[in-house]
Amino acid sequence: MVDEGVGYIKVDALTKGKSQEIANLIKALQKQGAKKFILDLRNSGSGDVPEGISTANLFLNHGTITYLQGQKYPREAFAAEASKAITNLPVVVLVNRGTAGPAEVVAAAILENARGDVVGDKTFGDGSVQKIIDLPDGSAVILSIAKYYSPSGQGDSGYCHHTDVLVADSDDDAPLPDEDQDSNTADENKTKAPQQDEQLRKAIEVLKNRETKA
Repeated sequence: MVDEGVGYIKVDALTKGKSQEIANLIKALQKQGAKKFILDLRNSGSGDVPEGISTANLFLNHGTITYLQGQKYPREAFAAEASKAITNLPVVVLVNRGTAGPAEVVAAAILENARGDVVGDKTFGDGSVQKIIDLPDGSAVILSIAKYYSPSGQGDSGYCHHTDVLVADSDDDAPLPDEDQDSNTADENKTKAPQQDEQLRKAIEVLKNRETKA
């Protein structure tokens, strides 16, 4: 719980079985009094798209989650199943430039089905299906044969820009450490208080504003 009635779930990667873990966390946080959720997908850049689809379905009881299509790959749509949705409470998804692949599927599905807001920076843009072709000399060619598209059809450049409340990554604005920096300065920097998480603060604010409007 990061604020009164706000349950917080951080997902580092949408690997196999992760959607079930998230489902269990949602149920546990509801028992603790959560009335709204923040799903933090920042720097979640790996995993399996089926886990992303299953995770989005936890919050969606109808609508298209994503669809897969390529030049020689027939369109395959993935729709939310009402029986797999476990909460209809307000949700905000946090994303940044490290959000990619399956996590982008989740963010786009929640945003474009008007299920919740997406707060943060533009995402990485990685929604392709690749095929490896081995060559006789031992090398290989990797071809993108299809792409995952958002419900509205965005996918030409991946899923990037899937935010409706833009808050830039503060870490990207911070200066990089200098290799020639002396030890006293380095120790001083270690003792400085960490920067406030503006993206998380904004997510909490968005949830409170939704509650006020309701």
